[in-house]
Order: sequence, then C-alpha cells, then structure tokens
Amino acid sequence: QVQLVESGGGLVQAGDSLRISCVASGRTFSAYAMGWFRQAPGKEREFVGVSTRNDGRTYYADSVKGRFSISRDNAKNTVYLQMNSLKPEDTAVYYCASDRGRTYYYGTYPRGEREYDYWGQGTQVTVSS
Repeated sequence: QVQLVESGGGLVQAGDSLRISCVASGRTFSAYAMGWFRQAPGKEREFVGVSTRNDGRTYYADSVKGRFSISRDNAKNTVYLQMNSLKPEDTAVYYCASDRGRTYYYGTYPRGEREYDYWGQGTQVTVSS
C-alpha cells in the first residue's frame, strides 16, 4: 500500500522560510515524479512544483518560481519543499503526490491532479503578515 506523509507545516511570518517534507512508502520512490500542490481556503487545489523521476529535474508554478525549491532524497524516500520569502498568499494546505509513472520528455512534466494517483493528507502552512 502506497502512503505519503507530509510534515513540517506551521505558522510563520511573512518573509520567513519553512521546509516541509513528504515521506513515501509502498513503491519504488525513484521511479515516480513527486509533485507538490496546495489548496487555500475557498480555492481549488493548484500545482506548486514537481521533481521528475530518476534525474529529479524540477519545475515550478510561476507564483513560486525563485522562492520555492524542491529536492528529493531517493535513499530516504523523501521529497522536500523549501519555501523562502513566504507571503500571506502562500497560506494553504500543502499536499505531496506521486505520479502515475508515465514517461515525460525533456521540458514536460506532470502538472495536473489527474496525473497523480497517490496523495498525502496535507500539512497546513500559515503565513501571517
């Protein structure tokens, strides 16, 4: 059974940094892209970024590009989301997800929710102004 467990969320002030983690179990971690999504109150869940399988190339939504970075440790089955220069609009529940294992050619990546088949329970990140 595949499980994804996020941790590390919390309450921070604008301008602060925070790193959240996601530990996966139940499948060969390195064989799947790992994505991060977030859902703010009253809004739809949105793509934040992804680390592709094997080579771990990363892609980000424009709203977080330059402030957020994703890294993965395949030996620990863990993917991280480092968030810097946080803004109140970054407040959301953050979810990690494991994709369906499709092959994506260079420059393409899984961005839609339907491209992922396993999700974590989410971790709350609140940024105060």
